[in-house]
Amino acid sequence: MKFRKVLMGATVGITALALAGCSSTEPGTSTGGGDDAASGTVRLWVMEGSLSEDSQNYLIDEFAEQNPGSELKIEVQQWDGIVSKLQTSLASKNESPDLVEIGNTQTTTFTTVGAFADVTDMKETLGGDTLIPSFVDASTVDGKIYAYPFYAGARGVFYRTDLFEAAGIEVPQTIEEFDSAVAELQKSNPEGVEDFAGMYLAAVDTHGVGSYLFAHGFEYAKKDGDTWVGQASSPESIAALETLQKTFNDGTTFALDSQAGQKSFERYFNEGMTGVLIGTGNIGTKIDQELWDADKVGVIALPSSTPGVPGATFAGGSNIGLAANSQNPELAKKALEVIFGEGFQTRLAEEGWVSGNTAYSDAVTGPFGEIAGDVITNSKLTPNSPEWGVSFGATQLNEFFTRVAKGEDVKALAKDFDEQLDAALNK
Repeated sequence: MKFRKVLMGATVGITALALAGCSSTEPGTSTGGGDDAASGTVRLWVMEGSLSEDSQNYLIDEFAEQNPGSELKIEVQQWDGIVSKLQTSLASKNESPDLVEIGNTQTTTFTTVGAFADVTDMKETLGGDTLIPSFVDASTVDGKIYAYPFYAGARGVFYRTDLFEAAGIEVPQTIEEFDSAVAELQKSNPEGVEDFAGMYLAAVDTHGVGSYLFAHGFEYAKKDGDTWVGQASSPESIAALETLQKTFNDGTTFALDSQAGQKSFERYFNEGMTGVLIGTGNIGTKIDQELWDADKVGVIALPSSTPGVPGATFAGGSNIGLAANSQNPELAKKALEVIFGEGFQTRLAEEGWVSGNTAYSDAVTGPFGEIAGDVITNSKLTPNSPEWGVSFGATQLNEFFTRVAKGEDVKALAKDFDEQLDAALNK
């Protein structure tokens, strides 16, 4: 079995995982040791903010009802430092949890070093083709599936219907019409607001900018055999970057907003300083209720070039994997069946997430629920490489998008960006 050392500054942890994956005990088989195995306990790690207390209790009670005498123990983890903690815990036959929530940009890093067991045979049981396609792809290595979609945060468009009407702008049906609409809205500035922006779009919002670029046909990189090849210099990506630069100039006044400003960007919408946001469904809960009550907020999918077809956007979220060193792999699979059952999947949707099984996405509350399923089905992720997020990630993206926003030559920037990608993803 061949594994690669992919985490910078963490060779020891990765080596331990690799050795665990290649040990005499096959991944996904019980070692038969430990108190958890004897007591029938399944340990599930979830990240802070993922599940409400009610949802956690639902899982615990439902698992106990379906598996008398056994227990599901949920342990909430912090995002800060989670990669190092996973390295240590997943490599240990005594300390490893059984099931792990893992961010979708981190998934490939761990699946490629033997941290998770092969669970390909569970696909149909857990949802089959209605599981979020891009998340399944991110969890697939050499044709085998090592994790399944837990939940996603779909990205769509919130817009001020009253401002559009005052400016005489129709709701855009294509991405080209969308570009024109935000530029025209900024130029019109119906309420005469100082520094008004047609749309909030900031270089530091890498997921928002990435979604905008994806809808225009942009690609970060593609795989040619075993080699990743940067695609920022492709004709389609150059065209997308040129459109992005034009929108930074003509469609927003927030191109160089700070990270602190971006974290609460919905306030600009609430204060009337912008008429359009690209955001996840939960942003709707942060928009002033008065605007909703006055019917001044509309929700649409970010369009593609084809009317009626959503554009590709970035979908944040998490996967869930069965640890290769699980003490109770068969019982853990029973827990996965509960997690992907209709009851819990519906609960996830009701709490504002797009559930891993898109068959239940219509349970997402509010107007965003009407588009969530289609948005996620058409979503894209960053390159499915173990190096993404380790050797390449937010720092490089922030720099790249900021330089585009400042008006630097797009073709030269794209060429340099591709060289960075090629070097980072092919280590």
